[in-house]
Amino acid sequence: MIVGVPKEIKNNESRVGMTPAGVFELVKHKHTVYVQSGAGVGSGFFNEDYQKVGAIILDTIGQIYAISDMIVKVKEPIAEEYNLIQKGQIVFTYFHFASSEALTKAMLDSQSVCIAYETVEDEEGTLPLLTPMSEVAGRMAIQQGAKYLEKPVKGRGVLLGGVPGVAPGKVLILGAGTVGIQAAKMAAGLGAHVTILDINMKRLRHVNDIMPSHVVTEFSNEFNIRKHIQDHDLIVGGVLLKGAKAPNLITRDMLKEMRPGTVIVDVAVDQGGCVETTKPTTHEDPIYIIDDVVHYSVANMPGAVPYTSTMALTNVTLPYVLKLANQGWRSACNQDKTLAKGLNIVEGEVVYKEIAETFDLEPVLA
Repeated sequence: MIVGVPKEIKNNESRVGMTPAGVFELVKHKHTVYVQSGAGVGSGFFNEDYQKVGAIILDTIGQIYAISDMIVKVKEPIAEEYNLIQKGQIVFTYFHFASSEALTKAMLDSQSVCIAYETVEDEEGTLPLLTPMSEVAGRMAIQQGAKYLEKPVKGRGVLLGGVPGVAPGKVLILGAGTVGIQAAKMAAGLGAHVTILDINMKRLRHVNDIMPSHVVTEFSNEFNIRKHIQDHDLIVGGVLLKGAKAPNLITRDMLKEMRPGTVIVDVAVDQGGCVETTKPTTHEDPIYIIDDVVHYSVANMPGAVPYTSTMALTNVTLPYVLKLANQGWRSACNQDKTLAKGLNIVEGEVVYKEIAETFDLEPVLA
């Protein structure tokens, strides 16, 4: 199979879909790999690194799309890429369709085969290709939250860990999944007081078992959310509904109950956000302020640490890339039910139930 790795063109996205090590494995299996010139530079991988393991370098993104049977990338195609995608071409990447009707329509029109990293799901219900980026984003949420709590950037002026004689800052985390647990680890490590809310008691028990005593859990409901937003300094949105739009757990009216300078980091922005006032931002212009509340909602947070993120991503995607390249998408998905869950759009039809429901479409069996 001919596999193409284009350069990411989303704002400040420095990750790349495959490391040289990943390319080496594909070439070893007799596949041809084309990499766009400079695609890996942001992650610390250069053209010669790819050439040494057998990749062929092409100059433009158009050449990559035109020649490839399968595109392996990191972020969803943006408008400039829509017309480059070929009928029947496999596109393997993060899509997050539920947050964008325009992207969904464009991929339907392209007649391509869209396999989304974020909905590949194993028998235990975990999302193996989303997990490493959720780990990165959860940890980054605390780094960024701590930064934007500083007064020069309109935060409350609170040091999360406090100092002797001064109480530590308070962090509220919505969701006890991968993002929430990683955020809690980082916040607890800084010495902050952490509260995690979730509707899944099994997850809350797990948090209680693994976290120190200054990380506390409560059941998530509107009453508890309204109570805690009044006195917490940093709020992290880590809610995920597989393939569907995130629920608005914090509504616009709730902002007035927060103290001026409170910071919200909505990691759920890729799925529409779990805060009503969330809108996607970029690393170039990451925050905005509504009702004196600082919102950080960068839609590709792990792109800020591309070396770590690219390595972590290729670790988990490569086995599936190899299956798709070796067997073709139909055979690979028939034999691997985990991979089959990643099928979102197939040749002009939505095949993932939650996406179809989001846009009032009729799902079709793949």
